[in-house]
Amino acid sequence: VQLVTSGGGLVHPGGSLKLSCTAYGFTISRYAMSWYRQAPGEERELVAGISSAGGSTDYADQVKGRFTISRDNAKNTLYLQMNSLKAEDPAVYSCKARHRAWEAWGQGAQVTVSS
Repeated sequence: VQLVTSGGGLVHPGGSLKLSCTAYGFTISRYAMSWYRQAPGEERELVAGISSAGGSTDYADQVKGRFTISRDNAKNTLYLQMNSLKAEDPAVYSCKARHRAWEAWGQGAQVTVSS
């Protein structure tokens, strides 16, 4: 069971990045999925979540209107489209799959915003 995150990197303020989180060893279709982030010295915080079928999403106030969470269950992949990136967005972004008491985490991807 593994979640592999990709798509992190360096972007200028106002730029965009798209993170992907692909599952191996299980199918994500029955799992609620989420993106979290953790900046140095800060607590990990929930960025966005999506229901198992993708019909329901929720976002942290700080990213509403800028970030979009989506999933392609046929590709076993979760996405996070990040637009209008700001100086307060840099962090390690991690994905999580959850079903009842079971959960799995991806390894995280570094997002850096710098001019």
